[in-house]
Amino acid sequence: MPLVSVVMPVYNSAATLGAAVRSVLTQTHSDVELLVTDDQSSDSSMDLLREFAAQDERVLPRSAPERGGAGRARNLAIERARGDYVAFLDSDDMWLPEKTEKQLAFAAEGDAPLTFTSYFKMDADHDGESTDWVPNGRVIAARAHVDYRAMLRRDYIGALTAMYDRNALGTRLMPEMRKRQDYALWLSIMRDGADARGLAEPLAVYRSGQAGSLSSNKMSLVKYNWSLYREHEHLSVPRATRALAGAAWQSLRNSRI
Repeated sequence: MPLVSVVMPVYNSAATLGAAVRSVLTQTHSDVELLVTDDQSSDSSMDLLREFAAQDERVLPRSAPERGGAGRARNLAIERARGDYVAFLDSDDMWLPEKTEKQLAFAAEGDAPLTFTSYFKMDADHDGESTDWVPNGRVIAARAHVDYRAMLRRDYIGALTAMYDRNALGTRLMPEMRKRQDYALWLSIMRDGADARGLAEPLAVYRSGQAGSLSSNKMSLVKYNWSLYREHEHLSVPRATRALAGAAWQSLRNSRI
């Protein structure tokens, strides 16, 4: 069975961390390792992680040597990965129990090195520790196929659903930007010739509007997108402007869903 390395950055996430970790440990595909990087939290996040690690050897937490942001925390975890696949989950989101099993089968069927799924969008005021929740009908649907050109217009991949094949792509790190690191990673993979395939079934739960969340203010992402297009993707000014307009529209649209 393929080993899946699950990458989780943590910063002051004690209120929601338990549900996120348990959603990984209760996967029907049990061959997982949970690589957690605590980015110098000031709450009890690291204590909780140590408790989980004492109970389940698949939980592998480490503290970052210094505050470096989510991108650096993810990369510190990716660098420790031993798995055939690398998947991502933030500490305020959750997976459904069959997420890993179904996504691995989907990836194998389509020979796809980068896959993602649909996901539920849930209000942040839901009990952070509870995994006993009822889908509220708000589903962010995965597009069946995405290539580099399409991704420049819009980020179609929810990071909490993404998984890439290390055997096919090697170990791929995220650019250490404060925001949009995940988008930059997907673009770099596709720029090198790999497309992404989306599984229509929603298999994860995104908790929207978390206080202090990097994605809580969608329009603040504009300057990070511009930097991504110009500095990382080396797009011309006209092409970057077109891509930025599409990304801004999509951020506004998603905030209304």
